[in-house]
Amino acid sequence: MNGYERIMTALKRQEPDTVPVWELIVNRPVIEALYGNISYEDFVEKEGLDGITIFEDQQLTKLSDTKLKDEWGIMWTIEPNGIPYPSGGPIKTESDLDKYVPPDSDADHRLNSLKNAVKRFKGEKAIVFLTHDAFEFSHYLHGLDNLLVDYIENPEFAKRLAEIVINYKRRVAERAIEEGADIILTGDDYAYRTAPIMSPNLFEEFILPYLKEMVDLAKSKGVPFIKHTDGNIWSIIDMIVDTGIDALDPIEPIAGMDIGKVKEIYGDRIAVIGNIDCTEVLTHGTLDEVESAVKETIAKAGVGGGYILASSNSIHPGVNPKNYKAMVEFARRYGKYPLDENMIKEYKNKNYISKYL
Repeated sequence: MNGYERIMTALKRQEPDTVPVWELIVNRPVIEALYGNISYEDFVEKEGLDGITIFEDQQLTKLSDTKLKDEWGIMWTIEPNGIPYPSGGPIKTESDLDKYVPPDSDADHRLNSLKNAVKRFKGEKAIVFLTHDAFEFSHYLHGLDNLLVDYIENPEFAKRLAEIVINYKRRVAERAIEEGADIILTGDDYAYRTAPIMSPNLFEEFILPYLKEMVDLAKSKGVPFIKHTDGNIWSIIDMIVDTGIDALDPIEPIAGMDIGKVKEIYGDRIAVIGNIDCTEVLTHGTLDEVESAVKETIAKAGVGGGYILASSNSIHPGVNPKNYKAMVEFARRYGKYPLDENMIKEYKNKNYISKYL
């Protein structure tokens, strides 16, 4: 099997020849530490990853050495590690919303990176197009605290803002599928380490309908849908799975998300992705700890297929490049089907993350 076939087989909750390996995001410091100044696309090739993640293309305006502004009017601050983070949005008031015009979802440049990936990888590696539902860009535009207050005090404002975001994101996703994306993924994070950012009732009213729109779009086009959200989502996971997602990523163990339990409860409906801790194990753990985490996760999540190995969030700048490299190598070593029965027996009831809790 090639990478495309492995990932698509796993998303159907079946066994490929070996557990697929993919990553939502691999930041530049890790790429450069391993291979120097090469492109992300070349990195995916060199590492033999089974899938590649593609973002939509944004035109950015440089305001200073540490400040950028995107087409939405969102400000981004570049941290010392080189990674930009949102630091302010243009919508403060009702009047701001009344006159706000989002970027052009049909702009010619929007899918240039995707077009290049399709030319290079189509049919060989699974091309995952990362977009969003309504939550994340709503709080980028308006501020997270402001948005959460509006869920209570000004719900119509919050819903108007969400509609602006989802109309744009839905159209870009539709175009991405037409351009050749194999999988649609939305990356909005709904939770902290201990619980969702909002109550389940607020999630159901203000987040869920827009997630369902994105899932329905992908399904109508015959394309699998992956939902990414960090944090402890036990109180809202039923609703997320009920939207019809094909897979859940990254099932963060340090947030109390036991991938074995998720697989046991939902494995007949979704594939599972992730679980290799990037907060402690991949950052400063030993190679033995990385190996144990990989073995345990495969033993819990890989039986019967329906598992894609990845980190518990991303390969961020704090990840030890040697540990990331080892994770991939261990996945290839221990992920071959049929899985080793002795490994499953030894590791399926372990809990490698417990020492960090």
